[in-house]
Amino acid sequence: MKIATWNVNGIRARQAQFLAWLDDEQPDAICLQELKAAPPQIAQTLLELPGYVGRWHCAGPYSGVSLLLREDTFGSEPVFGHPSFDRDTRVVQAGGSDLTIASVYVPNGGKDYQDKLRFLGQMTEWVADTLASGTQLVLCGDMNVTRGEIDVHVRERNTKLVGQREDERQLFERLLATGLTDVTRTLYPDDDEFFTWWAPWRNHRDRNVGWRIDYVLAAESLAKRAVDCVVRRAVGTSDHGPVVAIFD
Repeated sequence: MKIATWNVNGIRARQAQFLAWLDDEQPDAICLQELKAAPPQIAQTLLELPGYVGRWHCAGPYSGVSLLLREDTFGSEPVFGHPSFDRDTRVVQAGGSDLTIASVYVPNGGKDYQDKLRFLGQMTEWVADTLASGTQLVLCGDMNVTRGEIDVHVRERNTKLVGQREDERQLFERLLATGLTDVTRTLYPDDDEFFTWWAPWRNHRDRNVGWRIDYVLAAESLAKRAVDCVVRRAVGTSDHGPVVAIFD
C-alpha cells in the first residue's frame, strides 16, 4: 500500500502537476494540504478522479485539505469526517474500526503561535483516543514542525524561529508518544538531507537547503510494515515536495 502526502500550496495553480504526478505515482491514499480554494473552484476533473473516492474540505483562499482513496483498496464508500478539533478546514479523516487515515494541515504559528500549540495539543488528545479505541491510524500532512536539528539544513538552523522552537518540538514528541511512529526517521535515522519544504528563494530547492515539516506518522504495528518513505523533490512547483510511504 502506498500512502502519499503533499502540501500543494494552491491546487488550482498545481492541478496539471498534481494529475501528472498522480498518473505516475498511483498512490492508494493521497493526503493534500493548503488547497487555497473554495469548493466551487475545485475542478470537476479532480472531484471525479477515475478510481478514487475523496473528500475536498476547503472554504476559501487559505488552508484546505483533501483525502483521496483508491476504490480498489478501500472500497467505494469510505466514511469521511472531521474530528472535533478541526478548524479552518485543516483536517479530514476516513476509515472505520480497523484503520483511519487523516490529512492534516497544522497552523504555521507565525501569526498566532499559541493557537498552533493548542492545535497540536488537541490533535494529540484525538490521536491518543483513536489509538486507545483499537483503531490503527496513519496521520499525514504538513505539521509545520521540524522534529529536531537533523530536520533542518545546517544553514537554516535557528531555534528562535517558529517551526524549530523547543516547546513545539516537545509537543510533537508527545504526539508520537501516543503510539505513532515517524516513518521517515525510522527508516532513515541518520539522513540529514531529507527535507520536504524549501524557501522559495536563492535556489534553496535546487540546492536542497530545506526543512522537514511534512510527515507520514503511522501506528506502531503499521509502521513496522513500512519498506520505504521518499520525498519527490523534483515534482511540481509548490514549496513542498510529495512524501510517499510504502507499506508491505
